[in-house]
Amino acid sequence: MSVTDDLQPSSKSGGPPAVGERSQQAYRRARAVFPDGTTRISIERDPLPRYVSRGDGAYLWDLDDRRFLDLNNNYTTLIHGHAYAPVAETLTRQLADGSCFANPTESEIALAGLLCERIPHIDRVRFMNSGTEAVMFAIKAARAYSGRPAIAKIEGAFHGSYDWAEVGQASTPDNWGSAQQPASTAFYRGMPQSVLDDVVILPLNAIDIARKLLRQHAGRLAALLLDPMPSRAGLIALDPDYIAAISEICNACGILIISDEVLNLRQSYRGAAHRYGLKADLFSLGKIIGGGLPIGAVGGREEVMTVFDGSRGRPALPQGGTFSANPLSMAAGYAAMAALDDAAFAHLESLGDHIRDGLSAAIERHDAPFSVTGAASLLRLHPRRSAPRNFREAFLTPAGKAAMTALSRFYGHHGVLLPRETCASLSTPMTVTDARHVVAVFDAFLAEQRELFPTLERDGAAP
Repeated sequence: MSVTDDLQPSSKSGGPPAVGERSQQAYRRARAVFPDGTTRISIERDPLPRYVSRGDGAYLWDLDDRRFLDLNNNYTTLIHGHAYAPVAETLTRQLADGSCFANPTESEIALAGLLCERIPHIDRVRFMNSGTEAVMFAIKAARAYSGRPAIAKIEGAFHGSYDWAEVGQASTPDNWGSAQQPASTAFYRGMPQSVLDDVVILPLNAIDIARKLLRQHAGRLAALLLDPMPSRAGLIALDPDYIAAISEICNACGILIISDEVLNLRQSYRGAAHRYGLKADLFSLGKIIGGGLPIGAVGGREEVMTVFDGSRGRPALPQGGTFSANPLSMAAGYAAMAALDDAAFAHLESLGDHIRDGLSAAIERHDAPFSVTGAASLLRLHPRRSAPRNFREAFLTPAGKAAMTALSRFYGHHGVLLPRETCASLSTPMTVTDARHVVAVFDAFLAEQRELFPTLERDGAAP
């Protein structure tokens, strides 16, 4: 059967209700026990959340037994897709021997050794339980090493839920200030002013402005927190000249560089910093290194990582955690990472190129106000004619949000889960047929939803 055979929606709106009856029933029960019916603000709703019953490979099934190609993969975590056999078998064996201990296990040595061997500039590792913790302890390590309190970060970049990492994460045109000196904006009501005062916001890929701000605040900056391709800020890579400029200033001023690769480690066998030529002092890791289980890690140069060293008494930076380096996450992570060889990354790169090229060709064919960003196994669609160059250009207008909701809904009606306001991610069990289907659905959407184009143009969502 052709990949386009099922692209015949029952109506202009795209077919049956976006969320099935059993998901609706589950949500009604959830409303009785959760503040808004869910336990994560990141859960997408249309207008209710879709509840999942199981996953297998590149696909998952909702409670109404409808199958979907998963382009979310739990926010890029599941690089091998769902129920990956080597991880499942490893976890079964480990569960029979125990799930967690107060003592260390050999499995943590194995996973740390793999990371140190694979990722340039990581000499030592400490494990924790989430990407948020990894970022938090990387920032704390930079403070402990430098004796300075403040950090700099890229406007709009997402780095988890640590107060200082959240500053400037959700800026809007109403509060983001001038492009020459972006404002440090609060992420939640009641965020202390002292937190805002210790975060310097840099515009993405604006070399002269970044130079000026880093020099201006150099004496109190412990670290520059970077994501080599910030997803929430548009999935736009750091420009090589930008990397060179900020690296020069940081090295000269004693500002540590933290490469947050919780999401972007999946960009290559040796990670995103290596791919883009960024030499970091510290790394925040998570997601794919846990094989689908909760995990976080800080890695970096041996000299900097000595702040965690408690072998001779209280360290400069105490770090613990009841479930840090638990054997389930360690064993699952090693099984997943060991299977990510050069061939696996080449497969993902090929699929990503196929989809991005196909989406771009569909945009050109329909003269549509959309563009594509991303690299390797990551991609993001934008409702604008030219690809955004920074967070402000990637910011969704009301018309842009409506278009992305319509697109995500259309994909859902055709058996694909596409995130609305963040990046899509691929998994190793995906096939070329899956990739062609992703492109074919987008092509059908552009053909059927041309009435969106003028609204996007008028709203300024597609400059």
